[in-house]
Amino acid sequence: MISILLILSFGFLGGQIAKRLRIPALVGMIIVGIFLSDILSQEILDSAQDFRIVAVTIILMKAGLGLDAEKLKSQGAVAIKLGFLPAAFEAIVVCFLSIFLFQFDWQTGLLLGCIIGAESPAVIVPGMLKLKSLGWGVAKGIPDAILTGSALSDVLLLLVFNLLLATLTRSGTSFTLPMGISLSSWQVLPLQIVVQVALGIGLGYISAQGVVWLLSRQRWSENLSQDAIVVFCIALGLVVSAEKLPFYSGYLAVMALGFFLLELDRPLARRIRSGFDSLWVVAEIFLFVLLGAAIDLTILGNVLVIGTILLSMSTLLGRGLGWWLATQGSNWNWKERSFLLPANSAKATVQAALGAIPLSYGIKGGETMLAIAALSILITAPLGAWAIPLFAPRLLQKGEVDPTKVATDRKVTLLCAVDLSDLTPAVLTKAAELARRCDGRVIVIYVPQKDYEFESILLPWLQSALADISYQLLTPNGVAPEVILQVAQDYKVDEIIMGKGQHPFVGSVSQAVLESSPVPVIVVSPPAPTP
Repeated sequence: MISILLILSFGFLGGQIAKRLRIPALVGMIIVGIFLSDILSQEILDSAQDFRIVAVTIILMKAGLGLDAEKLKSQGAVAIKLGFLPAAFEAIVVCFLSIFLFQFDWQTGLLLGCIIGAESPAVIVPGMLKLKSLGWGVAKGIPDAILTGSALSDVLLLLVFNLLLATLTRSGTSFTLPMGISLSSWQVLPLQIVVQVALGIGLGYISAQGVVWLLSRQRWSENLSQDAIVVFCIALGLVVSAEKLPFYSGYLAVMALGFFLLELDRPLARRIRSGFDSLWVVAEIFLFVLLGAAIDLTILGNVLVIGTILLSMSTLLGRGLGWWLATQGSNWNWKERSFLLPANSAKATVQAALGAIPLSYGIKGGETMLAIAALSILITAPLGAWAIPLFAPRLLQKGEVDPTKVATDRKVTLLCAVDLSDLTPAVLTKAAELARRCDGRVIVIYVPQKDYEFESILLPWLQSALADISYQLLTPNGVAPEVILQVAQDYKVDEIIMGKGQHPFVGSVSQAVLESSPVPVIVVSPPAPTP
């Protein structure tokens, strides 16, 4: 419990300090993990992989809930090529460089290439979802293509990694067809990739149908939290089952589950997205703090320079060639293609999961592989998280944000125009009700009409109706309709709430605002007279 307390408290604090220094929060969390590595209990450190699986499941679910089917239709070929070409070319370049730099044989070098070539969903997915919420690159579906390609690349490299591991440990198997034809694991590899992708997508679709039946039609859940718990258990079950039955990609199945949920039932998908946003707040801290705790700084010294050279060359040569080939024939311009360098290079979760495996199997060079994997996390994870928001405004075009696909960052702002009539408490109550539904804030505007103290009347109403709502009171002078519309424009409000009133003057104000307002206006009418 003490270790969990340390992870949550110091991880959160480190992330907030990093944000205030204009550094990605995960950088602060990783640094906290490095310092806590000798303090955390061994039980927590031994369970780090389980925590990583939980966190990556959550972030991949968020990725699936943010995919845009229309954009994927137009960019499907690019997404598929991004899933295979950059990772494959980077792994090959790492293989050749490691033969020269570390005197590895080609199989051991390619094993290291599979570790290094994998992309990190923990860094790339939050970065792409952030871009989608801000509108960068959404017109051409660039974030969607990168998200999909990232998931596919891990399928390829994990399969090749397992085959190489079996070969190097002499535990590989062969397959015999009915005609007596014997095929090696390498010859069956293309079929395995197709089967893993197809079954992953298929299981994701079946799971989405089950979720819709369970939560929308049978209504087994009672609130948003229960919706999120049910879907999380199903998503985690897909990932865990894939480890026991490695016939499909568990991570791809989770993304497909989120994607098909969005297509089958958008109101349900929106509720689940909100629940997973809350889950990610905690999961992110555990993921990156434990990632930092897994980095052993003592083994980095011997490979710091040579490892940095290997990572730089593999990214620029291998990934650069893969990105160029993947985007050939697309409608991406040279700036958008250049964005792949900061957007699609981060390493973290896969490297943390695979880095120590060769060493545990006693493969020659395993300690070097672990050091290079740790170095790749330490360099590329913070660099990727910093570079994605930095270069997106410089290299991508801004498009219209689709709130049905991704949560937007902007807080809802309501403008509540009041006078001192008996209808004011009802208007404030309506504004508070709407603000609670969307966790928004309220701008209360009162245009003084007489020279007397209004605070004694208005403030008690505000403190009563808006006690748990973030609000601001404005009292500008001027013509009421003009002032209300100007404040609505200055504060970029989403809706205006005001009273209709029983007096001709008040009625004329609401009528004037209704006729000229560019945003929706909710008019609260006086209660009907009692007969």
